[in-house]
Amino acid sequence: MASDSTTLHIVMLPWLAFGHIIPYLELAKLLAERGNKISFVSTPRNIQRLPKLHPNLVPNIDLIGLPLPQVENLPEDAESTLDLPYDKVRYLKIAFDELQDSMLTFLQTLSPDWVIHDFASFRLVPIMEKLSIPSVYFSIFSASTINILIGPPSPIIDGQDYRVEAKHVTSKPKWVPFETAIMPRYFEIERMFHDLYIDGGNVSDVYRVAVTVKGASAVFVRSCYELEPEWLQLVEDVFGKPTIPVGLLPTTAYDDEEEDDKKAAWLEIKEWLDKQEKGSVVYIAFGSETKPNQEEAVEIALGLELSKLPFFWVYRKQRGLADEEVTKLPEGFEERTRGRGVICTSWAPQLNILSHDSVGGFLTHSGWSSVVEALKFEKKLILLPFLADQGIIARQLVERELGYEIARDDYDGSFSKDLVAESLRIVMVEEHGKVFAEKLEKMKEKLFEKEKQDNYVNKLLDYLHAPTMHQPSGSYKK
Repeated sequence: MASDSTTLHIVMLPWLAFGHIIPYLELAKLLAERGNKISFVSTPRNIQRLPKLHPNLVPNIDLIGLPLPQVENLPEDAESTLDLPYDKVRYLKIAFDELQDSMLTFLQTLSPDWVIHDFASFRLVPIMEKLSIPSVYFSIFSASTINILIGPPSPIIDGQDYRVEAKHVTSKPKWVPFETAIMPRYFEIERMFHDLYIDGGNVSDVYRVAVTVKGASAVFVRSCYELEPEWLQLVEDVFGKPTIPVGLLPTTAYDDEEEDDKKAAWLEIKEWLDKQEKGSVVYIAFGSETKPNQEEAVEIALGLELSKLPFFWVYRKQRGLADEEVTKLPEGFEERTRGRGVICTSWAPQLNILSHDSVGGFLTHSGWSSVVEALKFEKKLILLPFLADQGIIARQLVERELGYEIARDDYDGSFSKDLVAESLRIVMVEEHGKVFAEKLEKMKEKLFEKEKQDNYVNKLLDYLHAPTMHQPSGSYKK
């Protein structure tokens, strides 16, 4: 346990994306289990969509919904990236910035010991300085992603960042002292370059990170030394702040949390999975925020058909109600694959599906949460990244022989049905697939031992319990 038995009151404020909210909630659970009081802040609709907490945790976790200010161009009831197409997320960031204005009164009233917050909430920095409340930046991204996409904060804040075109991000940064081949491709950067480096709302995303880091006493990273030791050390070197890995924080579920309709949906899915051979099914899902475009959806579908493998595809036709591009599957595809494949256009319990014995592989966008869940359940990974952080993670997994990446054109990201089919069969059927299975088995032992996860949390609490007040090394305001 932590060296000081006194409990802490911690405010946690994740960015309004469930890929951020859920890892923050997992960390909140681990801190609450040790008796600490957590005030978990988001918007009312996001709070309502959170999974139910175990009754033992309820006394120590307050779920607080602060109303999201309405701003121009933000659709009504859009309170997370789940509700929006990618090109409208910048308006959510503008609303989130205004939401932070209400945090002054909130923090004055609570007077917490710590605030643990995300990259987007850079406006909290002067508020916390005014109130003398120490803060931590908790990155839900891997350490390699932080180093490659962000880098030293000062040049970013001073307007001296050299990355003014997408191509500048495809080469190894000068602050990475070792050789690496896990850099993002041009198309992965180009799709998000404007928000990352130019204007992600009213300021760029990297500016938000830089200011947040400069105002923080420490950096927590959703990673572990067993997976990327050199990258974790580099975060500390580059940011100049104590850097503490928190473990991988795999998603956990309270057994009684599901509503009756969700239980019924799972039983229907399970009935189909139970009929399939062990390890034969490919599960396909691209997370809550990634949606293949029309051309990509067609190639994926035709590749699945060519592979002749059984599959379960969580298929999202659109991203949020404001998404004007509603994708369609190839004509006749569902009829031709009926019985062998399932197209699910509604809710699907990913943890339950991944834990099922008939599922042998996971065709994924390489989002960090999805990868962590796949590693936990030892599912072979077929990787199809769309954005920069996903590409970095995919290449890191390939480097460790934990996954196989579908080849795409570096510039425009195009790929073919034949490459999809070939990649699926290499991993699922051919002899080389056994290598991935063996590597996954060994890696699971290293990554998910409860004792190791406990040690990461205890070291984190040792830092938070340190008797001297932690002060950031500099104050930066826009």
